Amino acid sequence: MGSDRYSLSFTTGSLFHRESLELVKLYFDLGDWNAVRTSVIANNVLQTRTVSTLKRICREVISRLRTLSPVELKFLVDGSRQEQVYLLWLAVCRQYRFIADFAIEVLHERYISMKGDLNFDDFDAFFNRKAEWHLELDKITPATRSKLRQVLFKMLREADFLTANNTIHAAMLSPKLLELIHQGNRREILHFPVFESELKGMA
Repeated sequence: MGSDRYSLSFTTGSLFHRESLELVKLYFDLGDWNAVRTSVIANNVLQTRTVSTLKRICREVISRLRTLSPVELKFLVDGSRQEQVYLLWLAVCRQYRFIADFAIEVLHERYISMKGDLNFDDFDAFFNRKAEWHLELDKITPATRSKLRQVLFKMLREADFLTANNTIHAAMLSPKLLELIHQGNRREILHFPVFESELKGMA
């Protein structure tokens, strides 16, 4: 169990909504992620202050977008803003199993258990539990741990799963997005704060 190491490189930023849309549109023009990366860096498409920041964000966004199918990428461009951030959350969960596990074991579980809040203590309890099986977690510094927590909670708020006062907000999955999830791995619905019983028959 512990041999499957967690990747923890999501401290670069948050959901990257604007950046993701720009890169997806560029991908549809160029048809290749390597060409997208070259164009982004050559033209500073993301308008960052330094080249190192540009490269870091570009690498991070592309790694997430690569987890989405062509149909999902098209939906990302055409969907509403809410559908877009949900899809980006799904991409983050696919890229980072640490976040996927947190989404299932903490966010989803607290929501269906009628525990309406989510705070740093819940993250810390989850982290400590996972550290017993994942030595890579036990080795990170307190500062890095704090950064992981900060970025994850920022993502939760950007995805509209968490209010400013740390109340869990139910995901409002559209029938189109729900159908898209069901076409792939149906278990991915657990990455969202929803009651599965309410979704039956919608997709």
